[in-house]
Amino acid sequence: MPEITPRVDTVVINTTDVEKLTDFWSQVLGVGVARQFPGLFVWLEPQHEGGISVAFQKVEDPTSGRNRLHLDTTVSDLETAKARIVELGGSEIESHEIAGFTWIVMADPDGNEFCIALGE
Repeated sequence: MPEITPRVDTVVINTTDVEKLTDFWSQVLGVGVARQFPGLFVWLEPQHEGGISVAFQKVEDPTSGRNRLHLDTTVSDLETAKARIVELGGSEIESHEIAGFTWIVMADPDGNEFCIALGE
């Protein structure tokens, strides 16, 4: 019997510059390129066996306004991770703290937002 329940395999980020985001995210996530159609699509390797891949798709027009979807990531040191992301071309948007849970909203070089939070 065929499997009919969809399984999340990849999160695709639209971009006007596939190469720029491939370089940024491969360094942030510490992974290589799994496959690509140069200038059009790139899939990064998952961070672990069975993990979700991040991919990039070339679009002609950048997304305007706040994205409806973003990645949440965990790190062991927020300030060090933030500094590395900025060094790679990202930027800090804002930080938050609720009931002892702290996270920082960052943006990649294309302005796509993502969060870094303390993880175990």
